[in-house]
Amino acid sequence: MLDLKTIRDNPAEVEDRLRLRGGKYPTQKLLQLDSDRRNLLGETEEMKKKLNQASKDIGRLKMKVAADKANRPGREAQRQLLEKREQMENEERILKETLNEIEKKSTESRELSGKIRENKSRLKGIQEDIRQILLTMPNLPHSSVPMGKSEEENKVIRSWGEQPTFSFPVKSHVELGEKLGILDFQRASKIAGTRFSLLIGKGALLERALIWFMLDIHTKEFGYTEVLPPFLVNSDSLVGTGQLPKFKEDLFAVNNSEYYLIPTAEVPVTNIHRDEILSGDDLPIRYVAYTPCFRSEAGSYGKDTKGMIRQHQFNKVELVKFSLPESSYDELESLTQNAEEILRRLEVHYRVVTLCTSDLGFSAAKTYDIEVWIPSQETYREISSCSNFEDYQARRASIRFKRDKKAKTEFVHTLNGSGLAVGRLVVAILENFQQEDGTIQIPQSLQTYMDQLQFIS
Repeated sequence: MLDLKTIRDNPAEVEDRLRLRGGKYPTQKLLQLDSDRRNLLGETEEMKKKLNQASKDIGRLKMKVAADKANRPGREAQRQLLEKREQMENEERILKETLNEIEKKSTESRELSGKIRENKSRLKGIQEDIRQILLTMPNLPHSSVPMGKSEEENKVIRSWGEQPTFSFPVKSHVELGEKLGILDFQRASKIAGTRFSLLIGKGALLERALIWFMLDIHTKEFGYTEVLPPFLVNSDSLVGTGQLPKFKEDLFAVNNSEYYLIPTAEVPVTNIHRDEILSGDDLPIRYVAYTPCFRSEAGSYGKDTKGMIRQHQFNKVELVKFSLPESSYDELESLTQNAEEILRRLEVHYRVVTLCTSDLGFSAAKTYDIEVWIPSQETYREISSCSNFEDYQARRASIRFKRDKKAKTEFVHTLNGSGLAVGRLVVAILENFQQEDGTIQIPQSLQTYMDQLQFIS
């Protein structure tokens, strides 16, 4: 969520940076609502002051009436003071005027109380309107993000390894897997439908080995703490990371409940610290999690319907960080390098690209995509997106920290990236390590996790 004060103080700059993303965003409507909100707050505060003063006046007048009544003479004394009737009548007049003043102040207080209640109701509505607009506005791109109108303008910043060459016709992972009996898309379709896969025998072993391999490296070498979160989350968690309300159609909702299947481990893991105040001494916090992920792929009709590239259910190892603001971009670099190291050890050729402004994810301020080479498609496919969200998610999820006990609270910066997407990594290994006879060579670093198996045959 964007900082409303930043929008108020720098509206032209915010609009310019949002314009780089493409699309139109209601910044002027937001500013008008904010102005209405602040005016209403000022008006309500003035009413509260008047109500407070009226309450004090009523109390003072009531004390005066009580004192006057206590000092009035008894009947005998009244008979003795007939000659002072004029004085008594004057006192009665003053008492009546005081009582009238109390009634007037009481009426004023009731009217003020009613108006204050009305203003509070209006304020609640305006604040909710502001919140709903902010929830639909994307993050501002970092100054280092290249400008561009499509993914064609993403910038390749480095690559590793060489594209493999083959002396025989290259087969796709679908052909290879089905011939080896380790992938069965027909039965997967029977069980669930399209965009699902069934891994069998050494195929299932390969997927499990990759998960174990990645978790070991990230925990034992890179200092991430492994967590196993729920695979179902509530709507507050999805709002916190930016999937709701904008991307509701991409989610699988559980009927007759408040739950959604997670689209990525980013959601439950980031929300571990929702509504918490962390100690600055504990930052950065680094988590790694294996989870299945579930996506409806609502906007990808007809794309990659065959194979394991784009599925409704897939496994992923996710890296999540909570960082001090001043070091979050250093953390982004190290997170990306951690994800890259998996591919290096598996000896899979890849490249890293910086996403341009229009291709940037909704919540991200900057993103690196790691793309692996897929021989059968003669193209690179994303296997990890490593992003810095700055304080965008932290504002939505109220994740704060203190540098010390006396310091004011600040919002953390959150980051995440796949470390890596398991299904696409299976695809990369099957295709890049295929042999002429249709067998698959197992990368040496993975053989320990596959009972020393050297080939899938």
